[in-house]
Amino acid sequence: MVYTDIATRTYNHNWRLDPIVRSLLDTDFYKLLMLQMVRHLYPDVQATFELINRSRSVRLAEVIDEGELRAQLDHARSLRFGKKELIWLAGNSFYGKAQMFSPDFIAWLADFRLPEYELHKVDGQYELRFEGPWTHTMMWEIPSLAIVNELRSRAALKDRGRFALDVLYARAKAKLWEKVERLAQLPDLVLSDFGTRRRHGFLWQRWCVEALKEGLGSRFIGSSNVLLAMDADLEAIGTNAHELPMVLAALAENDEELRQAPYRVLKDWSDHYAGNLRVVLPDAFGTTAFLERAPNWVADWTGFRPDSAPPIEGGEQIIRWWREKGRDPRTKLLIFSDGMDIDSIEATYRHFHGRVRMSFGWGTNLTNDFRGCAPFETADLDPISLVCKVVSANGRPAVKLSDNPAKATGDAAEIQRYLRVFGEAGRVSAAVSV
Repeated sequence: MVYTDIATRTYNHNWRLDPIVRSLLDTDFYKLLMLQMVRHLYPDVQATFELINRSRSVRLAEVIDEGELRAQLDHARSLRFGKKELIWLAGNSFYGKAQMFSPDFIAWLADFRLPEYELHKVDGQYELRFEGPWTHTMMWEIPSLAIVNELRSRAALKDRGRFALDVLYARAKAKLWEKVERLAQLPDLVLSDFGTRRRHGFLWQRWCVEALKEGLGSRFIGSSNVLLAMDADLEAIGTNAHELPMVLAALAENDEELRQAPYRVLKDWSDHYAGNLRVVLPDAFGTTAFLERAPNWVADWTGFRPDSAPPIEGGEQIIRWWREKGRDPRTKLLIFSDGMDIDSIEATYRHFHGRVRMSFGWGTNLTNDFRGCAPFETADLDPISLVCKVVSANGRPAVKLSDNPAKATGDAAEIQRYLRVFGEAGRVSAAVSV
């Protein structure tokens, strides 16, 4: 366990000591899993990713210095996977499977570097784009989000006094520990850290992970952050994300191929990983549409991660579908991860306890909850809804509908086409906070 006086480190900030991204392993595990499959099956696809600030009232280009942002992005581009990191990836067991990553893929990673970026200021916001091979641009998602979020945190704390910072972090630690004590009262809880993308900072995420490891013991099963999992001897957690069905849908030649894209992705995934890592993310184009057309073999997968519907309503919908397919929900897994915090974790756990296997991915509200902790007035430490999404594949626009229309992304005309193909059933608007 590494103990860091975060307040002192913040006050005596040194750029070289604390670059925001310290390693290419400082990313979510699902990026590496998806990257291996994409390189194998879709090596020639070109994909563009773009930073999207859904909290438009926060004018990031007026908060974050452009020179500092470029310096951090350039530093991330200078990184390479280290020999120790590659040995760990090659030799470690993930989800009980040895050699999850092929020797050919590990050798390819040794020469990997993040591609170039485009950065512009437009109406108080940053336009940050990554264009190039899907195998490379996809790896910008997590570091770009971590960089922008931490630069915003650093701007909010710049020139604050040593004691003010001490109090801030002491209160944030106490606030988190109170949550941990409540979670410890849930005897069958299974929880992991999903907080890399919108974290307050790397050092703070590391403290949160160490706190969960001590406070929850074996009920804390790991971290989606590969670097922290390696350093803390934890399981690296993750499967796949929305970009897979979004890209395959963008590449579809007609409406029927578009309609089948979510299932083609699952078939590719299952074939590539030999039946492992079988967790379904159903909401890219609406969970209701996905379930209505899903082949029977999808019901044999391990579980689902309902990501944009309210957790209890989304979980109940999937349980009903399993029962209709003749499957016993008690043998299945639901992973809840959309904006979860202590109250929603407790409520969801108690609602489903004994009816289905559950796991919780705790994200922004784990690694970036400083609300009410500052000994000075500020809203600049409140988390914002910042994402980095694929916006085109081979020049064709990519779309995400989501169960929550407020989370939809893509060209307006294409969104209407997707709604015609998939329908709007089950989509309910709700405010997006993180």
